[in-house]
Amino acid sequence: MEFYILIGIIALVSWLVSQRLKSKFNHYSKIQLQNGLSGREIAEKMLHDNGIYDVKIISTPGQLTDHYNPLNKTVNLSESVYNERNASAAAVAAHEVGHAVQHATAYEWLNLRSKLVPMVGISSQFSQWLIIGGLILGAASGNSGIGFTIAIIGLGLMAIATVFSFITLPVEYDASNRALAWLKTKNMLTNNEQDGAKDALKWAARTYLVAALSSTAMLLYWGFRILGSRD
Repeated sequence: MEFYILIGIIALVSWLVSQRLKSKFNHYSKIQLQNGLSGREIAEKMLHDNGIYDVKIISTPGQLTDHYNPLNKTVNLSESVYNERNASAAAVAAHEVGHAVQHATAYEWLNLRSKLVPMVGISSQFSQWLIIGGLILGAASGNSGIGFTIAIIGLGLMAIATVFSFITLPVEYDASNRALAWLKTKNMLTNNEQDGAKDALKWAARTYLVAALSSTAMLLYWGFRILGSRD
């Protein structure tokens, strides 16, 4: 029961942070940049200032769908960020370019996260099914070794996803720090705009922190369930 309560609390916190993030971005999207640059133009300038000319900037559908793809070297900006000229767009565009800079400079945490991506793809699809299937098989066969083994394999896959979520934290925080430092050093924003960009990225980072805590809670929950089934 304690774990169900914990998971419920984390789910609630995750929703609250997500709603707060959307509220922040909506608020700062009303602060129009005095330099008049769009998100695409800011991203392009930051790339060139860092000596990066082989990364494309493209528009992608949706809201808060912005991301950097290291496989094809593209900075993907949501339509509002790509076209708009406000503090939110500047913050997001510079953040995603921060990932491109990480890639160009072989930032170790980004490299490690990239190596784990294929394994995390497998984990997200099969870990919970293996755990549940193993527990059911174990209960049906009198806690036989094979059911326990299957559940442990699933738990191991889930652990990989949890490690991935924590490795993501320094990657995201570093990208934001690079973005804010560049925006300030190049005098791209006024003090008010800079404060808005910093606040927006702070709340974006918190969504990754909550995700990491949620992943840890799930890992602990299933870990106790599996180990408890052996008693």
